[in-house]
Amino acid sequence: MIDLFQPQAGDAELAAVAAVFADRWLGHGPRSAAFEAAFAAHIGVRPEHVLFLNSGTAGLFLATELLGLRPGDEVVLPSPSFVAAANAVVRAGGRPVFCDVDARTLNPTAEDVEAAVTPRTKAVVVLHYGGYPGDIARIAARCRAAGRTLIEDCACSVASRADGRAVGTFGDLAMWSFDAAKVLTTGDGGMLYVRDAELAVRARRLAYHGLVQPTGLGHARVSSRWWELDVPEPGRRELGNDLTAAIGAVQLDRLPAFLARRREIVELYDRELADCDALRLPPPLPAGHTSSYFFYWVQMAAGLRDRVAAALLRDGIYTTFRYAPLHKVPAFGTGGPALPGAERAAAETLCLPLHPGLGDRDVRRVAAALRGAVAAEGRPVLTREG
Repeated sequence: MIDLFQPQAGDAELAAVAAVFADRWLGHGPRSAAFEAAFAAHIGVRPEHVLFLNSGTAGLFLATELLGLRPGDEVVLPSPSFVAAANAVVRAGGRPVFCDVDARTLNPTAEDVEAAVTPRTKAVVVLHYGGYPGDIARIAARCRAAGRTLIEDCACSVASRADGRAVGTFGDLAMWSFDAAKVLTTGDGGMLYVRDAELAVRARRLAYHGLVQPTGLGHARVSSRWWELDVPEPGRRELGNDLTAAIGAVQLDRLPAFLARRREIVELYDRELADCDALRLPPPLPAGHTSSYFFYWVQMAAGLRDRVAAALLRDGIYTTFRYAPLHKVPAFGTGGPALPGAERAAAETLCLPLHPGLGDRDVRRVAAALRGAVAAEGRPVLTREG
């Protein structure tokens, strides 16, 4: 089976884990702090503004909790998003309001976001689909002008940039995911960025049970009774640990090589599929944008995608569509306005295998199988614009 994702970890990560074992401290500690500092340098911010967590989902839940939502407050987010984003809004007491996206890029434009905004809108969440930055600069500018909080879901975009600036730093809060499928993996884990310094302190406190000062061995002793607790508000246990941080530090060093290979695979898919008129390939990146190349997606005539995916699976090639449009999910309420871009993308889009473990031969096999599956359907030509 050629898988959609495959983590890349080996001897260097094993050696880093062995060093943590030798130090006999596996919890959140010095290696977590070092990973936070290295990641902060990677995105160009100060380390006290980032926090290593046990998952990207924890970052979304913590970010929405920091909004202080009240009943009736709305949060706008693109409909093709991972379910955790909408779950986080609901659990924080808000109402998710879904906006449309460009059918080709699966990213919202500033106009898509504005179309969903109401006087009750408290915040906007933007996903950088597949690692492509999208219209982030314009969306951020409009949110600032309106006084709306912007949360960037950077789960797909660990190294994406727009005009030299790391995605995740355009808004007020951002999170990254390091689960086993991601470009940079710690097995499970995530990073949270908080622009406001005071809010960053609060986020760190909430991520560790609400404690003002951690207690126990290895932490500063603020009194002779260091076991006493100071908890001004309740929190949860969402911190990452030194075991996974050690893996993350190695992965961050390897990130340039991962990205280079992913880009090679994308370019090979582009060449192998360029003359297949039944397919639309990912649109080119705008000038000044760089991608993390998390997804490679093709689009085909409505009704064809599911049969092609089934044919590829029979051929030992796993594909999928991410992300299902959330405005169709009963848990978040239905009956809102139609979102034609999101619905068209959901009917036509298929994500192909993309990870550095693929050899050129694997990529050509996927491309050939895709072309064959489409040809076997005898479908009409799909225009590049249509």
